[in-house]
Amino acid sequence: MVALSGAHTIGQARCVNFRDRLYSENATLDSKLATSLQTKCPSTDGNGDDTTSPLDPSTSYVFDNFYYKNLLCNKGLLHSDQQLFNGGSADAQTTGYASRRGAGFFDDFRAAMVKMGGIGVVTGTSGQVRVNCRIAN
Repeated sequence: MVALSGAHTIGQARCVNFRDRLYSENATLDSKLATSLQTKCPSTDGNGDDTTSPLDPSTSYVFDNFYYKNLLCNKGLLHSDQQLFNGGSADAQTTGYASRRGAGFFDDFRAAMVKMGGIGVVTGTSGQVRVNCRIAN
């Protein structure tokens, strides 16, 4: 799970998904990041819900290990992200991914994605290859 969470090194999250962390868990969120996010994501529900912010504020368009480096600095945007570095059992692996650029995170992420891709695969007459992924043929 720690390796798969590294997918958050790219992408965006909507304000509605991180508002609680921003205003209720701000003690565990980097103060500079919190201040910058509060301008885009007001505390009132409904205001700015669809405004987005990068999951990785350092290198949001690059697949790298900065997601983990950010967690070490309390810059996890989502509650679930920061749980990977909060004094618990995932701290050592998160720290390792933050310090070892290639061999650790990239290899583990690749293996975890392949493993996850095999979950619940339906073959033969039990499944179908869809022409349009959104609707059944």
